[in-house]
Amino acid sequence: MNKFEALGLGEAIIKAVSDMGFETPSEVQEKAIPILLDKDTDIVALAQTGTGKTAAFGFPLIEKVDSKSRITQGLILSPTRELCLQITNELKNYSKHIPGLRTVAIYGGASIMDQSKEIKRGAQIIVATPGRMQDMINRKMVDISNIGYCVLDEADEMLNMGFYEDINAILSHTPKDKNTWLFSATMPREVSTIAKRFMHEPVEITVGHKNTGSENVSHEYYVVNSRDRYAALKRLSDANPDIFSVVFCRTKRDTQKVAENLIGDGYNAAALHGDLSQNQRDLVMKSFRNRQIQMLVATDVAARGIDVNDITHVINYQLPDEIETYTHRSGRTGRAGKSGVSMVIVSKSEVRKIKSVERIIKKSFEKKEIPSGEEICQVQLFHLASDIAKAEINHEIDSYLPSINEVLEDFTKEELIKKFFSVEFSRFHNYYKKSRDLNAAGGDRESDSRGSDGSTRYFINVGEKDGFDWMTLKDFLKDVLELGGDALSRVDVKESFSFFNTTSEYQERVLSVFEDFKMEGRKVNVEISKDSGRNRGRKRRDGGGGGYKGKRRSDDFKPKGKKRFGSNEDRGSRSDRGRDKRKRSDRR
Repeated sequence: MNKFEALGLGEAIIKAVSDMGFETPSEVQEKAIPILLDKDTDIVALAQTGTGKTAAFGFPLIEKVDSKSRITQGLILSPTRELCLQITNELKNYSKHIPGLRTVAIYGGASIMDQSKEIKRGAQIIVATPGRMQDMINRKMVDISNIGYCVLDEADEMLNMGFYEDINAILSHTPKDKNTWLFSATMPREVSTIAKRFMHEPVEITVGHKNTGSENVSHEYYVVNSRDRYAALKRLSDANPDIFSVVFCRTKRDTQKVAENLIGDGYNAAALHGDLSQNQRDLVMKSFRNRQIQMLVATDVAARGIDVNDITHVINYQLPDEIETYTHRSGRTGRAGKSGVSMVIVSKSEVRKIKSVERIIKKSFEKKEIPSGEEICQVQLFHLASDIAKAEINHEIDSYLPSINEVLEDFTKEELIKKFFSVEFSRFHNYYKKSRDLNAAGGDRESDSRGSDGSTRYFINVGEKDGFDWMTLKDFLKDVLELGGDALSRVDVKESFSFFNTTSEYQERVLSVFEDFKMEGRKVNVEISKDSGRNRGRKRRDGGGGGYKGKRRSDDFKPKGKKRFGSNEDRGSRSDRGRDKRKRSDRR
């Protein structure tokens, strides 16, 4: 029996849920759906981004509207075009077995006349951005005077974007006896105000604690000098060869600059911000979903509604102006039960802000150090070896093998391996061998004792392919080594290997335990990382901050002829976005 049936949903939605492969409802769905199905009530639901809020309000809304009537009965307001389209597509999937039920999206940047025609054809549910919705109301293109349900999705973000007046005006055109369902990741004062003004004795449900981050996301911060922020970003990317990330900047200007610099340095990156045309934004998101882009550099507003699976890292190139926004950022990763990492790059003067974020999200940050060039070389070398091991053999080269064997017949297997890796790796190693230490001295918080001073860093030959993530590997090491949680730190899991730290007093125990340790018949090797001292590059001032991704071939490590999404030469004029256009600030 599908567990969604126990929530009281109808047969048509249960069938759609089964088609989509959903079996177990999320916590917010378990709490919200029975309430919304059983009675007509206002509700305030607080849940982190990525916890299934769309289905939590979408299923009950579909159940309650009359598909035989063509009048608009439900209105969903969302902050951005991307989120508006995402919600619309999900509702269409949920209602595909209900004949006659139509959901229409209205948003800036598309033809307002085409959207008006779609509504006139009949739309029981409208999903809209506030600016375009208010514009269509003013032009008498839409009638929401008979709706029974209004959903405010991502309410905190809509108010943060300055849509309070629009929301106020839109709700003035709706019946007073409608039900208002407010869904939000955080509960700042502005959301409390709108709840008190427009809602009557709302039921409040909370998943976790107010404003808290996801349990599946670990939080790290790195202290660098301001001038080294970009170099640190590249190092963090290089230390995670399979990174699939969103990099957050505060302004459009910084977003564009960082993305262009990454592209120029050979990374698969792109910018996403409010100055891009709708066509450019669509191209960027399509490339990101297809993983042609590994690093999406975005403003907070433009990133709303990004619904992309398996994002491994969120990198805060700069902390947001509003601390609550950090919750939205980190919610891009660690979804669907998978683990994720939220990294923050800060200068020494910004370290105090970390404590403020910890207080809001009720999670602790771990202070880590920017990897050295030698450590990155080690990571990249093993990653290359892993890629080779997994590569499928192309038998079209079989006819060339006799000639190849003749050329290489005088070399041993070990010599061939060394030669191959030298060809692929020497340029990378040369790039990093003179790299300097990017970690800023004196960056600890007064109460922070979690730095790496006096600790030893180890390499271990197990990783993601062995079923580990950072949490499960840490638990495994604690059990095997019989260590408390404070003795283990900086657990970094790669595909086929990992790193971890212990305080130096446990070095002998670690090496002794793993001297002849086997896991499912396979020997597990642990070695002290060559760069565990962290002091090798401190006095070196030549060399850059690192940044070679392992696939560049030109001498200056810059790709030739790559398309730049959102670069100055590509940037088109803005499309008509109705009243959304005036809402943009440089933070988009």
